Amino acid sequence: MAVVDDILRRLLQLHPKVIDLKLDRMWDILARLGHPEQKLPKVIHVAGTNGKGSTVAYMRAIIEAAGLKAHVYSSPHLVQFAERIYLGGNNGKGGQISDEALSKLLEECEQKNGGRPITFFEITTAAAFLAFSREPADYLLLETGLGGRLDATNVIEKPTVSVITPIDLDHQQFLGDTLKEIAFEKAGILKSGVPGIIGPQHNDALEVIESVGLDKKVTLSIANQDWQAYEQHGRLVFQAESELLDLPLPALLGQHQITNAGTAIAAIRALKDERISAQHIEQGLLNVRWPARLQKLDHGRLHQWAPAGAEIWLDGGHNPSAGHALALSLAQLNDRSPRPLILIIGMLNTKDPIGYFQAFEDIAHMVFTIAIEGEENALSGEVLANIASQAGLEAYPKPDLETALNDVEAICPTARILIGGSLYLAGNVLAKHNGITASSVSGTTKK
Repeated sequence: MAVVDDILRRLLQLHPKVIDLKLDRMWDILARLGHPEQKLPKVIHVAGTNGKGSTVAYMRAIIEAAGLKAHVYSSPHLVQFAERIYLGGNNGKGGQISDEALSKLLEECEQKNGGRPITFFEITTAAAFLAFSREPADYLLLETGLGGRLDATNVIEKPTVSVITPIDLDHQQFLGDTLKEIAFEKAGILKSGVPGIIGPQHNDALEVIESVGLDKKVTLSIANQDWQAYEQHGRLVFQAESELLDLPLPALLGQHQITNAGTAIAAIRALKDERISAQHIEQGLLNVRWPARLQKLDHGRLHQWAPAGAEIWLDGGHNPSAGHALALSLAQLNDRSPRPLILIIGMLNTKDPIGYFQAFEDIAHMVFTIAIEGEENALSGEVLANIASQAGLEAYPKPDLETALNDVEAICPTARILIGGSLYLAGNVLAKHNGITASSVSGTTKK
């Protein structure tokens, strides 16, 4: 991994701007690499603000349950950069790209680029396309990095299906200040003649998506109009015009996962792949795994720091909408199994902490705030505690995660502890918990 990190650090220096949303540099390097984007498996392209990763995880689990191969491109990574490039294997035996293969691909892209200005996300996306173009698979599940219209992944001219998960306010400094502006950017992945699966949306966002779809002659399949997914009697019901599926609840916890699973099922059905049956969808819902999404941590290093009777949960959600979905899920969990909720939160300075904290006003017993270790864009614990207090929460800054977990003992030794506020914090937590060396390069400043 040290070699990979050395290369990634060099790539971070190739462009002076934090984010520069254009496609010209992407087209240039892909041409120099022999256009790997034209040699990919069938692409399912996914954009949105919340639920992208979980929706992709469901689709991968369903495709693999059918014995098919699915490559996956996602970002950001949690612990190691190689997580972003998942290579499908036979009967679900795929895995993240090896460090050796990744380092060779990155060096190849670096050489072909020849020192030209290019963003970190662009050149690493080009490397991913190279990897996917050289390994046969049935599908590529391609997640956008930021936005959609000018995202580096949007060089795919003809995906098989386009998917837009729920859109909310995030990355306003790059995508626009309103839902309509952000939705316009996300809807940029819609392509003429390619079916578009649309997850539940605010009215302003849906209005824009439908307008873009009309302009591009896209057949849209819209949540709560053309299909529905809901919980009934402890089961997940998926209902479309010509199909009704009675399915088990997904392995991923939270009411919002019903929405994500429904979006994934609608996208799978849009493939019209007869190899994927209702039984495979059921297996996929049960087999799905996606770390740091309302994940209860099994026994590990963090439990040595926390009270013996406490639960430790981890979630990477970081915007107000994600906060509300998480708070609802934790409230439902508390109805079944009551415990005082203590939050340990770290966030980047590009997020909306007060909107996130407000979601927990009625359910959080106390908040401990920490800076995200190793992140130059992290808010300090003191700043976060002040913001949490403004949101009506009792909040105290702590110097680090270990201290925060230790201090739970004096408050409530049987607490339910949620560590959250950032995927980068979640990655640090998983690395510490499992005793893994995390990548020293996150790409947060260049993506």
